[in-house]
Amino acid sequence: MSHRASTHVAVAACVIVSFSGAAVGQVEKRSFPGVQNFSRVNATIACGGATTPEAVAALKADGFTSIVNLRSGEEPGANVEAAAGAATKAGVQYFHLPFQAAAPDPRVVDRFLAVVSEPKNQPVFIHCATANRVAALWLIKRVRLDGWTIPKALEEATAIGLTSEPLRQFALEYLARPPAGK
Repeated sequence: MSHRASTHVAVAACVIVSFSGAAVGQVEKRSFPGVQNFSRVNATIACGGATTPEAVAALKADGFTSIVNLRSGEEPGANVEAAAGAATKAGVQYFHLPFQAAAPDPRVVDRFLAVVSEPKNQPVFIHCATANRVAALWLIKRVRLDGWTIPKALEEATAIGLTSEPLRQFALEYLARPPAGK
């Protein structure tokens, strides 16, 4: 192999190594007014915890075209109607997919995967109360749709906010089943 060819191989190897680890390292925690536990995952996805209706306009200004809310209307501090109204006013698509941590429903996960994988819904901001449920569903998305390994997806989910062992277990059990429709 020529020196030039070996240099190209070395550069390609460095690029592959840097990209293979970069996806997990890209979770950027930062302050975002009206959003608890905000994490930017990549150019098209951000995650968070409790989000006020007042934050919707700022999310729109930050480039988000869709919001996925995993909170139920019965949760303390969750004002689904006001958030949906703020989204309509700001021109943001709003998806309310209540996901109960105590009784996770695989059908909600199926709908979540459909919503977040649809290009017209991106960039999308996904939230629940703490980012725990978001991280569990994002773990599933990374493995099922993006082809990530479970360890790599777990690392990213933990960085986003996955702390619940029952939600972690639910995600792993969901992944052990064949995909819907197969």
